[in-house]
Amino acid sequence: MSGEQPAGGENAAGPATKGRTDPARRLRLFIWLAVLMLGIAAGALIGLQRLSQQQAAASGTLAPASAQMTWAAGAKRAPDFSLVDQAGRPVSVARFRGRPVIVTFIDPLCQTLCPTEAKVLELVKKHVPASARPVVIAVSVNQWGDARRYLLQDAAKWNLDSDWHWAVGRVPALARVWHAYQIAVLDAPKTVAGVTVHDISHTEAAFLVDARGYQRAVFVYPFLATDVARTVQQLAGAPS
Repeated sequence: MSGEQPAGGENAAGPATKGRTDPARRLRLFIWLAVLMLGIAAGALIGLQRLSQQQAAASGTLAPASAQMTWAAGAKRAPDFSLVDQAGRPVSVARFRGRPVIVTFIDPLCQTLCPTEAKVLELVKKHVPASARPVVIAVSVNQWGDARRYLLQDAAKWNLDSDWHWAVGRVPALARVWHAYQIAVLDAPKTVAGVTVHDISHTEAAFLVDARGYQRAVFVYPFLATDVARTVQQLAGAPS
């Protein structure tokens, strides 16, 4: 959920000086409030999950385990975008029409949840037959980590294969994608020894898009590779 630039750490600035106003403390309060709001949103998503599964059971539509929300076939077109991948090539949902796509949101500099989620998504492919294997589009949530050297470094460290495509671009373009998929991104910058460090918090979610370009399910991390894989296979009509 969070990551930061290589320089500095969570406690690098040292303790606040007693007896005077600490701007960092106010900022931390703001972040905690934002995280609380994200928690409330997550609770709402769980409620939506239960409702959608009840509706799915009644209508016979898709109801995968652990998905926070599902959509019937053809009900919701996945928001598209035009960004570039780690090789500088155009990347979009439409580019992979005809294959299932997982759109997720990752901080290239994160060292906590993002690498773990990436590895889980890579495991999804191992549980799915080659004919139904999804492409992963990882939209960056950290503009300071979008340099090609970071993206390639992650590919090596996280064991990402050729079906993993980063999606990076200018901040306004990225922000439009975050907004379209309702992804919250919070930047808590701080200066340590003259170096600005960006601590990014964001919604950890993976959206499953079918081969026709329609949004079918959203999984909020933590989730299991087997649950996502089962849903992918259901969409493709492959045996699970």
